[in-house]
Amino acid sequence: MERRHFLSGSAAVAAGTALASPFLGAATAVAQGGPRRGRGYGELLPVRDQRDGAVRLHLPEGFSYRSFSPVGDRLSDGSTVPGNHDGMAAFRGRRGTSVLVRNHELNGSGTAFGPADTVYDPATLGGTTTVVATGRGEVLHSRASLSGTMNNCSGGAMPWGSWLTCEETVNGPDVGNDYTGGDNTLLHEKHGYMFEVPLDRPASARPVRAAGRFAHESAAFDPHTGAVYQCEDNFGFPSGFYRYLPPRDPRTTGSLLDGGKLQMLAVRDEENADLSLGQRPHARYRATWVDIDDPDPEFAPGTTNDEAIQAVGAQGRAKGAAIFSRLEGCVYHQGTVYFVSTQGGATAEGDQAPGGFGDGRGQVWAYDTREGVLRLLFESPGSMTLDLPDNVTVSKRGTLVLCEDGDEANYLRGLTAGGSVFDFARMEPLPDDPGAEFAGSTFSPDGRTLYVNIQSSVGLSLAIWGPWHRGGF
Repeated sequence: MERRHFLSGSAAVAAGTALASPFLGAATAVAQGGPRRGRGYGELLPVRDQRDGAVRLHLPEGFSYRSFSPVGDRLSDGSTVPGNHDGMAAFRGRRGTSVLVRNHELNGSGTAFGPADTVYDPATLGGTTTVVATGRGEVLHSRASLSGTMNNCSGGAMPWGSWLTCEETVNGPDVGNDYTGGDNTLLHEKHGYMFEVPLDRPASARPVRAAGRFAHESAAFDPHTGAVYQCEDNFGFPSGFYRYLPPRDPRTTGSLLDGGKLQMLAVRDEENADLSLGQRPHARYRATWVDIDDPDPEFAPGTTNDEAIQAVGAQGRAKGAAIFSRLEGCVYHQGTVYFVSTQGGATAEGDQAPGGFGDGRGQVWAYDTREGVLRLLFESPGSMTLDLPDNVTVSKRGTLVLCEDGDEANYLRGLTAGGSVFDFARMEPLPDDPGAEFAGSTFSPDGRTLYVNIQSSVGLSLAIWGPWHRGGF
């Protein structure tokens, strides 16, 4: 049997009739004593991949998919597709195609996979690939668009036609080795930055240093304030929610300029509010922002990786910034930035606390960029309902798509405006890679195709299509 589709009333949390977002329905449902039943798509059934006939996904009746661009495949520029497909965005291409910019979350030292003009650090393995694909997963062109970066986890699509890719690390020759034990003395450059990857020209391979050096995860742009919101996934330590205020509007300059101001969210009148803990129903906080004085710190010889990875966040917390657990995906929609705390919340009865900082199975937060109000939309009541959400995107109807990174079977789930969760896809387990997960979900600009990655040592991308009108997406 598939896991439960709907939540108890205590699990759907939103507050205030002034919630100017697609999730007004969630607040109304809670006020009436419980969430309304969301529109799912029905039972999940095994479906064969149209590329090779293998069963990789379980989907509702009527849905199909095709995989493409697997690890080791050849790109059009002669490069090889790297592993660990992660965050991704879809931009409008010619003749109904989508231009996909995709991260590859690779750690450690080695030879950069892309051509020389795409390389930041020649001794690292990560980066991005750009793929032009049809809505049925047929690849028309592909290339390396940024290489020589490290641990490119997620990022964000920018309305001026760029992808911001984020490094989830602070490795570099100036700090000690991280938990993998890789030799940082082999690296040529410092890491832990955000890079811009344009669609129409090669990436500059220059980091936006003023946007901070920390364990970046994802980014979202607010057109009303010009801020780029950023999530931090600091696995073993507290994480923060940031915004970068560029010196000029990137929609005017056509790119995100360095030299701006980095800030970190704090709760008004509550110093170091610990939002990683289980929250009360209807949780709502007035937000304020504290400046980060040194977003790109210099480290003295002998600085450990654990010390370096907390250096930027510690500056904010010294000024009262809020504490979160592992902030991963974020997306902007209609004046609100939705972001995911993967291990936020309390440990449910019958569950075990996951490793790392945070004891819960996931929270979904919403920051109203105009009102300056932070609301908790959803907190998982246990792993059977939602298990460690990660990347997130939003459909045209305003339903969130959550990529799960759980301990057992992994799902793509929808969080509806009515405050309920439904299962949309389940990954067929990979015998040789039990840690495989969904990542990088993104709808094509016309809304007809959901692209998503399976992050694995044998990872690949998928195009999913079908009768979207029947359910919540």
